[in-house]
Amino acid sequence: MASSKPGASDPIPPQVIELASRMYDAARSGNTLLLEQALAAGLPPNLTNDRGDSLLMLAAYHGHADLVQLLIQHGADPNRINDKGQSPLAGAVFKNEDAVIECLLAGGADPDHGRPSALQCLDMFKLEDKWLEKFQQAKGKGKAARTPSPL
Repeated sequence: MASSKPGASDPIPPQVIELASRMYDAARSGNTLLLEQALAAGLPPNLTNDRGDSLLMLAAYHGHADLVQLLIQHGADPNRINDKGQSPLAGAVFKNEDAVIECLLAGGADPDHGRPSALQCLDMFKLEDKWLEKFQQAKGKGKAARTPSPL
């Protein structure tokens, strides 16, 4: 007798793919209202795309501090790295997004986490004068789960 239980090899329904794509686009464009509604309806705050970029990573990289804060409030992990080993905080440093950096630090982001880490990015982009002291005093410093880099 065949089982009707969905298995890992079952194709993802097109509606699910479309919904996920809309959520990733909303994170990139800063559509806080749409994501707020989706999170309230049960959207996983750590939803990731095929490159391991979370909604938080996409919002951070595109400079949407209000959305970064909302996602963290709903349980998004500020230390979740993508498939390249990059953290949202390192992405925000790379893009020089001050308000996003502040939100991530307040939300527990670890400046030592990822490859390159946000601390290493400070050095690369000559931003130590601006951020080093805050990074050294960050409440999340050294607290991210240490997992091997996917590189």
